[in-house]
Amino acid sequence: MQETLVQSSELKKSCINCGAGLRYAPGTTELTCEYCGYKQEIVPLESGFEELELKPYLNEMGAQSHSEEITMLQCKNCGANQHIEENYKSLHCVYCTMPLIIEDAHKEDWILPGAVLPFQIDQKKAHQLFKKWVQGLWFAPNNLKKAAIDPQYTKGLYAPYWTFDAQLYANYTGQRGEYYYVSKTVGSGKNRRTVRERRTRWYPASGHVSGFVDDTLIKASKQRSGVIPEKIARWDLKALQPFDSSFLAGFVTKKYTIPLKEGHLESNKEARNIADSWARRDIGGDTQSISTIDMKLTEETFKHILLPVYISAYKYKGKRYNFFINGQTGALSGKRPYSFWKIFFLVLFIFIVIGIILVLSQS
Repeated sequence: MQETLVQSSELKKSCINCGAGLRYAPGTTELTCEYCGYKQEIVPLESGFEELELKPYLNEMGAQSHSEEITMLQCKNCGANQHIEENYKSLHCVYCTMPLIIEDAHKEDWILPGAVLPFQIDQKKAHQLFKKWVQGLWFAPNNLKKAAIDPQYTKGLYAPYWTFDAQLYANYTGQRGEYYYVSKTVGSGKNRRTVRERRTRWYPASGHVSGFVDDTLIKASKQRSGVIPEKIARWDLKALQPFDSSFLAGFVTKKYTIPLKEGHLESNKEARNIADSWARRDIGGDTQSISTIDMKLTEETFKHILLPVYISAYKYKGKRYNFFINGQTGALSGKRPYSFWKIFFLVLFIFIVIGIILVLSQS
């Protein structure tokens, strides 16, 4: 399944003064015009978040009531599908920076997002963070640092995720371990000594745990064209806003490629881990062993949410490198190339210095 980046046609919001495209201003609740300075307030929706009942969607019922048609473009270079609205300054792939061909646009349906986490830092700040990081890299190729000067390759992307809520009930059986210590003599002769050895007494345990599992976060894209690193994939979901397409204006939006059913299976694995953790806490003692867990989830709901990331793409010796910045926190991570010649000359310099020291010591 190919990656898909999408942006709804309704995002083409125009300035009432000059007709230019409006863009969401990160860290605010406003749309702004880059040409005349006009600002338009984004009015928050009174309805709040919309948690969708999971079962009808898994049974492929009711999906049309929360779907819309969106337009996508496919990158001929890396294969990623994406849509960049008309007022975006350049039609280039967010992952590999290659030009996109508008004639290749096609339409698909998607489940509408229920919430969005708006960007809190703007593209200028994101590029400054990326540039500072690049300049601090040891043994980076000189042309990498030159490439970091051009901000057009640092672009904002809303990445899709699923969140799942449920009431969790679980019965468990297992054992509670309690540590105790015994003295033991080891060695012989002069090496003979007494040591304390830890041992464990096990007691049978069983019980019941229950609670509400809130916002289990599951990625909704396979991300083959640039995987968002775990290091930056941490957002404060308390800052989520009810979905309003105004927050997406001026940014690229990625469509989910992991189906809801597959995301639900992943969330069940996370729920089982949570049940295991709750059971161990309930058992107590110094250590625990879980034999069985009979878990049940009820009142399951889900949301399709969009989370903010900046991406910079750079090509070095035919290989593409992606750098990611969390659009909420500014956390940065990415793979980087190394300069063979810089490392070679450093090693050569070290050997020369060692040689000089040896010659001087002998004389």
